[in-house]
Amino acid sequence: MENAIRLMLVDDHDVVRTGLRSYLEQQSGIQVVAEARNGNEALERAQQTQPDVIVMDITMPEMDGLAATRRLKEILPTIQILALTVHEDKQYFFEMMAAGASGYITKQSAAEDLVAAIHAVAEGHVYLQPVLARWLLEDYQRLSVGSPSEERINGEKQAQDRVGGQFLLSKREIQVLEMVAEGFTNHEISGKLEISPKTVARHRERIMHKLNIHSSTELVKYAIRTGLVQA
Repeated sequence: MENAIRLMLVDDHDVVRTGLRSYLEQQSGIQVVAEARNGNEALERAQQTQPDVIVMDITMPEMDGLAATRRLKEILPTIQILALTVHEDKQYFFEMMAAGASGYITKQSAAEDLVAAIHAVAEGHVYLQPVLARWLLEDYQRLSVGSPSEERINGEKQAQDRVGGQFLLSKREIQVLEMVAEGFTNHEISGKLEISPKTVARHRERIMHKLNIHSSTELVKYAIRTGLVQA
């Protein structure tokens, strides 16, 4: 299936995986390339099959989804991970996002929401259900101080502080960071800045390396925290 999203399902319940696979394989643009019952299997099969997106349960034996997400983002940082769980819980949510997940959706969600979430994270977006997005917003609103213009100036200053005699981020990298945080895909950013999608991807890689950030979610948090975008 050309240009389809290569997907891996990770869940310790065979019935859940079978049901998800049956449904998702009927959806346009999605190809299920692997399954795993726990985090250990997920690590092995992800390296074998190189999926674009992993739909990851959290509570599993041997190695849970949280530990698996951390490890996967270390060894395969370009893979996007979408948490699919029964837990509508702040602690699990923040821990999974901090581990490097690009999205979080509960198993109580509508099937079409799961499909939308898969497409969103595959395109480089962060996908959160409304209640979960509100938790993230509330968390970072508490950090907001000063007027919007002051926050933006402070954010740009922080982003351009010198490290080892060099500016931390270039002006172009700040532009890319702002657009990533606002939810634009690489293709949309390339159109707005009149540069190629590959150049956008390289900018993102450099930004993440310079800031020691390992996921799109952390980029969004950084941009909100520094005032480059307004929560």
